Amino acid sequence: MKYKMKQKQNQRITRINGATLVVGADIAKKIHVARAVDYRGIELGRDCVFHNDAQGLTKLSSWMKEVGQAHGKTEIVFGIEPTGHYWFPLAAFLQEQGITVVVVNPHHVSKTKELEDNSPTKSDYKDAKVIADLIRSGKYSEPKLPTKAYADLRILMNLREKVSASLTQVKGRIGNWFDRFFPEYAGVFKDWDGKASLMTMRAFPLPADIAAKEARHVLAHWKTEVQRGVGIKRAETLVAAAAASIGLTEGTTAARIELSTLLGQYDLFSEQLTGIMEQVLTILTDIPGAARMLAVPGVGLVTLAGFLAEVGDLSGYDHGQQIIRLAGLNLKENSSGKRKGKTGITKRGRSRLRALLFRAVMPLVAKNEAFKALHRYYTTRSQNPLKKKQSLIALCGKLIRVLHTLGTKEREYNALEMLGPVRLTQIGQVSA
Repeated sequence: MKYKMKQKQNQRITRINGATLVVGADIAKKIHVARAVDYRGIELGRDCVFHNDAQGLTKLSSWMKEVGQAHGKTEIVFGIEPTGHYWFPLAAFLQEQGITVVVVNPHHVSKTKELEDNSPTKSDYKDAKVIADLIRSGKYSEPKLPTKAYADLRILMNLREKVSASLTQVKGRIGNWFDRFFPEYAGVFKDWDGKASLMTMRAFPLPADIAAKEARHVLAHWKTEVQRGVGIKRAETLVAAAAASIGLTEGTTAARIELSTLLGQYDLFSEQLTGIMEQVLTILTDIPGAARMLAVPGVGLVTLAGFLAEVGDLSGYDHGQQIIRLAGLNLKENSSGKRKGKTGITKRGRSRLRALLFRAVMPLVAKNEAFKALHRYYTTRSQNPLKKKQSLIALCGKLIRVLHTLGTKEREYNALEMLGPVRLTQIGQVSA
């Protein structure tokens, strides 16, 4: 499908013809409703109410084929609004049956539901018809459900995000514990998650435990596992801080249990995070072009894995502009008559992908000479200079096109080729 919006919209409309059975379905957790129309919007057959199980999905498939045969339809286009995660098994089942699955924007369904009966009434039965009408008008898109390695990658990166959030939460709780029971600890160990610090927290959790020891005893405990980075001065500082601590002295029995529990959670989440990233690295080694994309200075494992988890197989995109639209980074403009409004990004795509790209492009501007030169050119050019944030958004699009080219054509990264139409004399020579 063409990546330009006008051509793509025309293709979507012409795809729905007299031989097409358009089915719209409202998806819930347990019971779904489907209705079928032709390309003019005339409803065909009765509605189909089916459950979210094997028997229900088989019923849906049989119903669509029966309606299609009864009205001479040779192709079925099945559409839903992708709210929640309940539609994933249904979409996978229908695709295995050779039925085309498309999605419509839930915002469009909400805005157009009054066109059906001039009423703001909402029901599963009504929404199914609204979805079918949107599809026959070409207001749909085809979801790219991940398969094979990309399916594993998406699950792992989603899991990584959840585990990372849990780990961050645990770190905050440990910081809260120190604020209550040992506020002076941060003056001894700048980072409490260092090896010597963790040993101290497990062996001497409270200031009273440390103050009861001599500095040489604390140092001897450290030296059983840590040979460098800590010495007698650090041990003496720790003992002195513990002796003068203003931390709470009541509830110490529960405080020991709390810290031990938090440290156990910290170890668990840290271990899980390491295991997840090891598996992600294994998967990336089997994805074509991954090594070349990782060769881009500033693009790391997490960035590339997150990008491919959201986008899927890059060979399914004809041009990087399709991914730009998927991320919601394509431009919008509000103009009327002589008035020309400000230009911004639509934000109509995947917010997680958009956020990942923005976070990735900031270190690129600092570490990648080509991106640094482009950023300098965009913000200082004589005509239409961009603000810094605008430049970063433009560079997000450039990063998408670079990764798409490297991933699909499997070419080696070359900074000079990456600059594209911008003249090197304008931005300065950049090393490859």
